[in-house]
Amino acid sequence: MDDLSAASSDGTLVERVMLSIRGQIARRSLTPGAKLPSIRAVARTMSVSKSTVVEAYDRLAAEGVIRSRPGSGFYSAAPLAPLSLTDLAPRLDRAIDPFWVSRQSLEARDEVLKPGCGWLPSAWMPEEETRRALRGLARTKDMTALTDYGTPLGLGSLRQFLSRRMDEQGFQAPPEQILLTDSGTQAIDLVCRLLIQPGDVVLVDDPCYFNFLALLRAQQAQVVGVPYTPTGPNLELFEQVLAQHRPRLYITNSGLHNPTGASLSVGTAHRLLKLADDHDLIVIEDDIFADFETEPAARLAALDGLDRVVRIGSFSKTLSASFRCGYIAARADWIDKLTDLRIATGFASNRLSEELVFSSLGSSGYRKYLETLRMRLSNAMVATVARLQSLGLEPWFTPKAGMLVWCKLPHGLDAADVARHALSEGVVLAPGNVFSASQTATDFMRFNVAQCADDRIFAVIEKAMRQTA
Repeated sequence: MDDLSAASSDGTLVERVMLSIRGQIARRSLTPGAKLPSIRAVARTMSVSKSTVVEAYDRLAAEGVIRSRPGSGFYSAAPLAPLSLTDLAPRLDRAIDPFWVSRQSLEARDEVLKPGCGWLPSAWMPEEETRRALRGLARTKDMTALTDYGTPLGLGSLRQFLSRRMDEQGFQAPPEQILLTDSGTQAIDLVCRLLIQPGDVVLVDDPCYFNFLALLRAQQAQVVGVPYTPTGPNLELFEQVLAQHRPRLYITNSGLHNPTGASLSVGTAHRLLKLADDHDLIVIEDDIFADFETEPAARLAALDGLDRVVRIGSFSKTLSASFRCGYIAARADWIDKLTDLRIATGFASNRLSEELVFSSLGSSGYRKYLETLRMRLSNAMVATVARLQSLGLEPWFTPKAGMLVWCKLPHGLDAADVARHALSEGVVLAPGNVFSASQTATDFMRFNVAQCADDRIFAVIEKAMRQTA
């Protein structure tokens, strides 16, 4: 039989053979040390060629699932899985802290619904552009892209591309002032390593992205929050905190703030930068949601010209979370020191990811994908807000774009209690206090409208609110 014509929707023939062997091990048909059927027998049973079975066995051996004994055959090497492996329940006893949503979302089984997570469903991502980029890189004649370390600053063509994009946004960041990183999180980590010491005060929005809080805790910083408004931080309280605590850094999202979905106004941005200059405050501007915007918000980096503002971003939200690639745009002297830190902590850039990102971003297909995505998110925002309001939840602010909406629960319900009940029903929610440095968001939740298409989510939320009322 022709292997190519026999390929099915379950994957390639090699993958089908591998799946069959893994299934026999999981069902205990093959216990540790048991001999596998011969290559000839599997080829005959599954109607594939012997070379297909050889390839499947070689891959399983490389993964450590089976073991080859020269002259004897192949034997199962995988340990027995616990009988309850498929029945493991979510960890309801985990503390609801800044790691809670990430751990519950990333560790969840495929069937778990995740309206509390911060990324798009995989079906919404630009699959064809990703496949095209992968095919192009696989065909490259430049083997260094597949085998060598990247340069300390990162792929030059991608840095040039980012430099042009920033120029279009109103500020200059030449390629030598852009450092590529493995993610947006690593970008913040490197900047914090460079600019703060344990015990330094760092200012954040309240609420803010929960991983800011987790990362700053790891840096042993003192975190102080300032209430956020639909146009940016409350500047009166912002100024009071600057005078009282003399923070070293301020970390924020200017466009499509996480978790509220609000955007920084031009007036607030100008006044904020004046305060930063008066109090010698450095600002980290996380611009990870820029491509979701339909109307670009004010950008601190553009108004400041990368003097005391550090711009960071990544491509995990709109392109692929598997392409681990972010960037830092900053003053030349800081980039030089950050490059040394990059080498010390990660040695070199991720050349493969950078090549894939560059190939994807420059394609016309990606631009068309973004146009469709923005419209799709707009429709999802309208639909999700209406469903939430029907349950008694009210948006703190209705975002103009993006995927996040910050909602207040009815009747003074505790979001943590609701989230725990929902988790027991297979739904991961994002309770407000994981975003709040002051722990004053007890009755708020963040929702990802792109992850809210399933009717079961709203049934579980309604039930969880009823049980915790």
